[in-house]
Amino acid sequence: MAMIETINLTKRYGDLVALNSLNLAVNEGDCFGFIGPNGAGKTTTIKILATLLKPSSGQAMINGLTVGYQNRLIRPLIGYVPDFMGAYEDMVVAEYLEFFASCYGIFGEQRKRVVADVLELTDLGYKATAEVNSLSRGMQQRLSIARVLLHDPKALLMDEPASGLDPRARIEIRELLKELKRMGKTIIISSHILKELAELCNVVGIIERGELIFSGSVRDAMQRVRMGKTLSVRLADRTKEAAALLQRTPGVARIAVVDSDHGPQINVTLDDAAPGDPSDFPSRLVNAGFRVTHFAEEQVDLETVFMRLTRGLVQ
Repeated sequence: MAMIETINLTKRYGDLVALNSLNLAVNEGDCFGFIGPNGAGKTTTIKILATLLKPSSGQAMINGLTVGYQNRLIRPLIGYVPDFMGAYEDMVVAEYLEFFASCYGIFGEQRKRVVADVLELTDLGYKATAEVNSLSRGMQQRLSIARVLLHDPKALLMDEPASGLDPRARIEIRELLKELKRMGKTIIISSHILKELAELCNVVGIIERGELIFSGSVRDAMQRVRMGKTLSVRLADRTKEAAALLQRTPGVARIAVVDSDHGPQINVTLDDAAPGDPSDFPSRLVNAGFRVTHFAEEQVDLETVFMRLTRGLVQ
């Protein structure tokens, strides 16, 4: 059974359809990267799962419990981290966590232990007596994560947790999320920092205009957009002549001469069943009298997947 599941989940705001029959499943222990343009429906989905919004139709379930009908049973199972945390003025870090621990029904010595544990896990122990409003953006995000860990939830719902952070703070948040993943937490995380999602997540979902257009492993996503192997070739001169030679080479599906930062470049797309070794191409060109300055196979990453599977459309 999936830890998090939606079935034909739909959310409308008047004539605007924010989510359109969304179907996704996140298994226990998965780290699910939720990707999409601004306005695609990521935040709406996460807020519904966090029991903060009611769906217009369809179902959302956490550990088999239905959002909207069993919210009181769902809330102890989840931790919701928004992209920007709210804080009470003049509260210090330890007081902030103790307040929320009491809201979760944690009291006495147990509360002190739990607060100390989450401060250690998030590396905020040395800031226990600092005012929350004095913390940097990165430390506030770590405190927001510490807050939702107080009751040891099974699932974490994170909406752009690295938004607006400097590089060091992003690295610290990424390492913290890796530790939570090792602890077996089920995580949904939306982010625009696709490289970091590729490092963190074992599955991804790509959403556009409220519709899920892909859900699966990162490897499957990359395989879906890879239409044959693509090579890039640059030469000292005679680029068009070299392109004509390569076009006549067995296994070549398509040739394109494009401008790159380093001058004219030949992009060579091979058939999936192309014979031979692509590393033969430089020697073929050299033997024909061409001077090769660059030869490489295109590396497909999560950013490439996103750009090819979406069309940049927003609501």
